[in-house]
Amino acid sequence: MNAPSPLPSTATTRALVPGILFATAIAVAATLAAPAVALVFPIPAMVLALLLGIALNRPAAAPVFQPGLTFCVKKLLRWAVALLGLRIALGDIVALGIGVALMVVASMALTILAGFALARALGQRAEYGALAGAATAVCGASAALATTTVLPNYKGKEADVAFVVVAVNALSTLAMIAYPPLGAVLGFDHQTTGVLLGATIHDVAQVVGAGYAVSETAGNTAVVVKLFRVFLLLPVVLVIGWWFARAGGHAENAKVPAPVFAFVFLGLCLLNTAMAYAPALAPIYAPIRELAILASTWGLLIAIGALGLGTSLSAMARLGWRHIATVTGTTLVILALAAGALIVL
Repeated sequence: MNAPSPLPSTATTRALVPGILFATAIAVAATLAAPAVALVFPIPAMVLALLLGIALNRPAAAPVFQPGLTFCVKKLLRWAVALLGLRIALGDIVALGIGVALMVVASMALTILAGFALARALGQRAEYGALAGAATAVCGASAALATTTVLPNYKGKEADVAFVVVAVNALSTLAMIAYPPLGAVLGFDHQTTGVLLGATIHDVAQVVGAGYAVSETAGNTAVVVKLFRVFLLLPVVLVIGWWFARAGGHAENAKVPAPVFAFVFLGLCLLNTAMAYAPALAPIYAPIRELAILASTWGLLIAIGALGLGTSLSAMARLGWRHIATVTGTTLVILALAAGALIVL
């Protein structure tokens, strides 16, 4: 029988500190700079943290930072994603109706498959196709970060993840501007336009911006549809992890396809749903929930800052047009599927 794993020693914990502090400094700098940067171009703090990290990749390569940076990307990230479950209530999702729910699920599944197909057609790794497909289908940067935890390790993985995060943010910003007028061109009412926006735009922030730019009805609908996509992060991560665990050639390196953080995500979503039926507990639950959501936001910022610190700009520059084509292709696929389904419905 194997002995229990020993608790981390004080020396091991101390070794994590420099890297964690470096990544935290990046997260703080990105948060402080984001409002000023937004006056010129709307870049979310998460993407800004990634770009700042990449810019400081050279000093971050020092061995003293590596344990802490690895901890942020592999451990802290998972728990930050798990806490996203507190943002979602199942009642709002049920209110969408079966037709919209099936449309969203089908378009997401086909988009992920398109990611694999495009990557293969363009001579890229299947892992990159999974990253592009999941980020497009679910929730942008957060989905890319969650997906990377169940992918096999391979050379260039960090550059792939960083590229997807930057690309989906750029495409989300373009979608935030272009998709609301598209809804009008297609003859959609405000509620249907909200469904289109929530079902196709990658990042939550851009969904909010696009939806409420149309109307309150469109904004409310878009947010609920988007949160339904975020809720489906759990099955997406599990299926992708299972696929790579069974696939030949990389199975020995694949992570366990049932990560604990994914089930914590589901459990917190169910807890958040149950609390709606316990108003007496709201004064206690609400501040705890807000604190946990804040912890999730900062955890994601620190983790993506650490990811940037471990990503070489020259490695990203070598990726080329095929990487752009894959993410753009999955973006167009989910737009075409959702818009087509809504026209039929």
